[in-house]
Amino acid sequence: MRIFTIILLLFGFNQLMYSQDQNSTINLSFSNINRIEVLKKIEASTHYTFYFQEDWFDKNVLISGNYSNKTIQEVLTKVFEDTELNFYIDARKIILTKNSIIYDKYQSKNTKGTATHNAPVFFQQYDSIKKDKTNTENAIALIGKEAVDSDIDLYTLSGYIRDLKDDKPLADINVKVKNTSISTITNAAGFYSLKLPTGISTIEIESLFYKSTSRKIMIYSNGTLDFTTTEKINQLDEVLVKGKGSQNVRTAITGVTTIEAEGVKTIPLVLGERDILKIALTIPGVKTAGEGSSGFNVRGGKEDQNLVLLDNATLYNPTHLFGFFSSINPYTINKVDIYKGGIPSEYGGRLSSVFDIISKNGNTEKFSGEGGIGPVTSNLTASIPVVKGKASLLVGGRATYSDWILKTLDDENLKNSQASFYDLFAKYNHKINKSNSVEGTLYYSKDAYTITPDSLYKYSNRLISLKWKHAFNEKTNSEFNVTNSEYKFSINYESTNPDSFIFKYKIDDTQASLKFNTIYNSKHKFTYGLSTKLYKVNPGEISPNGESSLVTPINIDDEKGLESALFLSDKFEITEKLLLDVGARYSFYAALGEATQKVYQEGVPMTPSTVIEEKKYGKNEVINTSGGFEPRIGLRYIFDDSFFVKAGFDKNFQYIHLLSNNTTQAPTDTWKLSDLNVQPQSGLQYSLGLFKTLDYKDIELSLEGYYKTSKNILDYKVGANILLNQDLETELLQGEGKAYGVEFLLKKPYGRLNGWIGYTYSRSFIKLDSQFNDEKVNNGDYFPTNFDKPHDVSIVMHYKFTHRYSFSSNFVYQTGRPITYPIGKYTYNGAEYTLYSDRNKFRIPDYYRLDIGLNIEGNHKIKKLAHSFWNISIYNVLGRNNPYSIFFVTKEGQIKAYQTSIFGMPIPTITYNFKF
Repeated sequence: MRIFTIILLLFGFNQLMYSQDQNSTINLSFSNINRIEVLKKIEASTHYTFYFQEDWFDKNVLISGNYSNKTIQEVLTKVFEDTELNFYIDARKIILTKNSIIYDKYQSKNTKGTATHNAPVFFQQYDSIKKDKTNTENAIALIGKEAVDSDIDLYTLSGYIRDLKDDKPLADINVKVKNTSISTITNAAGFYSLKLPTGISTIEIESLFYKSTSRKIMIYSNGTLDFTTTEKINQLDEVLVKGKGSQNVRTAITGVTTIEAEGVKTIPLVLGERDILKIALTIPGVKTAGEGSSGFNVRGGKEDQNLVLLDNATLYNPTHLFGFFSSINPYTINKVDIYKGGIPSEYGGRLSSVFDIISKNGNTEKFSGEGGIGPVTSNLTASIPVVKGKASLLVGGRATYSDWILKTLDDENLKNSQASFYDLFAKYNHKINKSNSVEGTLYYSKDAYTITPDSLYKYSNRLISLKWKHAFNEKTNSEFNVTNSEYKFSINYESTNPDSFIFKYKIDDTQASLKFNTIYNSKHKFTYGLSTKLYKVNPGEISPNGESSLVTPINIDDEKGLESALFLSDKFEITEKLLLDVGARYSFYAALGEATQKVYQEGVPMTPSTVIEEKKYGKNEVINTSGGFEPRIGLRYIFDDSFFVKAGFDKNFQYIHLLSNNTTQAPTDTWKLSDLNVQPQSGLQYSLGLFKTLDYKDIELSLEGYYKTSKNILDYKVGANILLNQDLETELLQGEGKAYGVEFLLKKPYGRLNGWIGYTYSRSFIKLDSQFNDEKVNNGDYFPTNFDKPHDVSIVMHYKFTHRYSFSSNFVYQTGRPITYPIGKYTYNGAEYTLYSDRNKFRIPDYYRLDIGLNIEGNHKIKKLAHSFWNISIYNVLGRNNPYSIFFVTKEGQIKAYQTSIFGMPIPTITYNFKF
């Protein structure tokens, strides 16, 4: 009994001393030291001893503090505030734990959610398990920091999913909690967010194109967990064009297609060159006015109504060599997103489409590269790690030796001409930390060609793009972009005649944009921000070429315009089946001085003789303003797992116009800004789509219809002179347009036989009406545009004999484009004149072409210097003499028609590609 009494007294004394130690206060001051040093200072000035693992601390993180008369609990709570560490005080021993709490009492929750303590409980600590990226269910990742009195039932787990090979973010990856209904998908930045109950869960990620993986976690509070995965090996060469089937069902945007650069290498194209933009022409709704044209016509729109972006910077001329090649090295491209129906609110300034070209990121782990050697071009791209695992530099270059190809063309002038081009590309990407990354892109291309021996044409593209991505938290991230683009061309005419000249033109734009993405909750995902773009245009200048030239110098006043916009969109998941994507964009445009603008007499046609005033505007003085509200609405409803429907409405404004005297876009076309006398274009589009996936062989079907109207579409009077014209507005006509069509696509993305069949029925019309007869065309009625081609068929097939050998084919059919024919002649005042039909009343012959190709992969040994790929193809294997243009010449009193063709014979090519 006496011994027991002594034990009780000793135990009470120990508890008393323990209680006094905990309640006693300490004084502590430190500056810019790590937390381990802080603990050592506490041990030196008190009786406490700490127990912990040093690898729990980042010694590079320095902190400061000043505590006076504070308890040990208050000091340690503050020191560990921004960490995952908890602490347990046992007499004069302090045990640190990672994530979890050591309990010496049983903890439960009463009906009010507050903690109560009843009985001792055994605690097993898992702190020695480190968080890493190992994809296994055996390692438990500890998330967050446990709190004693927390009454929160659900915590937020967020993170990023990236490709292990090149660290690029992976969108549309399904993230779910095993054996529950909790799931989400990653956004374009690879970000996901889930609400989880406290305790142990298993997180799984799934994708059609990437390997599935999982991770078991113990979540204590809000935290992050990143995943990395790799592409499925059996998908590397299977997919030719991705319509983003998985993304398509998850978005409400109509008319969107994604083409992956890796998937187009087997498709036979002219001269064996990989060309992601040429593949875009096989997609329903995307056409070109003719073989060798530089531009695109999307859903009945003009060439200038397409916004082509390379890493967010505008690319004004995306082609080389008269439109035969895209101007971007194919080995530097990752993918292109094509929006031809619903255009997201973050994009603006064009009526018909957006081609958003996204370049590759370099390999941050090891030096690698790829290239190709063809009959016309050779290119090489290299990826150089700068900071291993974080930063890399991707550089690429391409050049041509293409003069020989011009010798094969039918046109005699072209046979005697020359052409060459090159392009350079560089991209630096740096992942600073989990919250910040930067990218920078530089691009330059140059073309030079001669049609006649005395004329040299040159044109070039130059752009720079800088991007900073920042994640504020697990719900909100931002993207800040600054870009600059320049396009210019020159004509150097040198002759023995006294009319030798040099002509120059240039357009330059600088843009800044700030975009935010916020996951408000499971129902609402917002995208919002602002942008501004400054245009500078030199409409043209001509100067004498040589001392003997008598050409009078002419310099048209520069043009300047500022286009700004605010945008907001909400992806609202009303139910699991019904998704609404509603967006709003307000754009504002101001034409700026320094400039002189003519004011014309009202009620009469614009001519130099009807000018009543010339207004002069100072530098940056506002000449005219315009703008408006641009709503975008998309709706998607899922009937079942294999069938869904979409509908959309878009309104857009365009403040810049392309001036061209040609039927097709040419390198020497110029751009004109809206001003006092030229109004901005505007357009509306209504679209409806049906999408079905067949169980048999994963065949995807889509049927989309659209109807478009537009205003202030630019055209010209007969015989208009648009170059170096001081009174340009007197030669222009602005009218109304309408277009409608139906697009059908049957696609089989996977399997030994894969490819797609596309068919489009579409019409495109323009009406140029006025109260004045000389400003009317075709009596003011609607008539077909130059690019109106009702029927368009594309069939692309790829068949794999083995893993190394495959066969590809590409068939294209299009209705001939409209043309104006002479239908007679007449005599007036003793002179004979040609009588032409109404504009675009007739059509040139239909266009069709068949290409075939044999693809040979090198052996698949892992350890080899380079992996090779051969492509043997024949372009226009049927030798179809497709008309490029038809023109008329009067000889010996008779009008004779002549037809020119670009490739009137089969063109065989062999291309060697390699990757290391």
